[in-house]
Amino acid sequence: MKKVLVTGILGQDGASMANYLLNKSNEDVRVYGMMRRLSTPNYVNTEDFSANKNFEFVCGDLSDEVSLNNLVRDIQPDYFINFGANSFVGCSWDMPVQVFDVNSLGVVRCLEAIRKHAPKCKFYSAGSSEEMGDVDYSPQDLKHPLKPRSPYAASKAAARHIVKVYRESYDMYAIHGVLFNHEGIRRGEEFVTRKITKGVARIHNALKNDKEFDPIELGNVNAFRDWSDSDDFVVGVWLMLHQETPKDYILSSNETHSIKEFVTKAFHHAGMAGNWTEIEGDELRTKFFLNLEDYRVAVQINPKYYRPAEVAKLWGDSSPAREELGWKPKTSFDGLVKKMVDWDIEKFKHTT
Repeated sequence: MKKVLVTGILGQDGASMANYLLNKSNEDVRVYGMMRRLSTPNYVNTEDFSANKNFEFVCGDLSDEVSLNNLVRDIQPDYFINFGANSFVGCSWDMPVQVFDVNSLGVVRCLEAIRKHAPKCKFYSAGSSEEMGDVDYSPQDLKHPLKPRSPYAASKAAARHIVKVYRESYDMYAIHGVLFNHEGIRRGEEFVTRKITKGVARIHNALKNDKEFDPIELGNVNAFRDWSDSDDFVVGVWLMLHQETPKDYILSSNETHSIKEFVTKAFHHAGMAGNWTEIEGDELRTKFFLNLEDYRVAVQINPKYYRPAEVAKLWGDSSPAREELGWKPKTSFDGLVKKMVDWDIEKFKHTT
């Protein structure tokens, strides 16, 4: 039985990976889900697999090398999949030192623990399309220069470099997969896609019960992103770890869509027709109106959600992963929006 250590187990990607390995991959594995010591941990993302006999929670912290050394030494994992991170781009300007400590130095600590205690262990580092930053061309591939526009993006770019250094210096199986935007029902509620689908569910419920509602407040709705389903991406990550030689790959949908389009599709899927209106040169008056008799505002712009430096357009080229790994996402952009909206509408019924 192969042993897999997964960090960030309470988050979207860590939980999606564990769920895939334990319930869908047909692999004979034991998964150790690493979580930080918290006073009130939220286990909602782990409900599908936490009772599995081949799963175990373990305590550790990417900012603490002692805990990482102890875990790798004691577990002797065959695979170490690092999904732990401070992953909310917007807050990385508020805590840049902590972001680098977890996202960059945390990767060094993982690599050092493996080098010392389990040198045959295969290591996966989760990269981000944010590393591309102020892009030079589209779609972006691995040859695109690193041009980060946030402390978060810079921390992921640093992680990419250090993984390469350890791979070449110590002959380690260490890879840094660059994941373009990926969402799902486990996505944290502070992220824009989940903020939209939760807001749609709230407004849907208000209309159903003939009640007033507050609009969803967003920042830059003209940004374009390459969105996929997290459940598809963890399959790609697992395939990356099973190549004969370590190699970095991009995972993406190979499409790009604006936040405006995500909003429109989310409302339309919930049965609420609507349209955007904007005045040229006055971005703050951009609004999404429901096509009802009173044309109520469902989405409006709030400048507090603007980033100090924005990334305008991310659009990945995952052709190598599709051709060499045989990977292909199953969920389309429309399917992802539908999945998330349906989930939040159903969830809202049980929380009101």
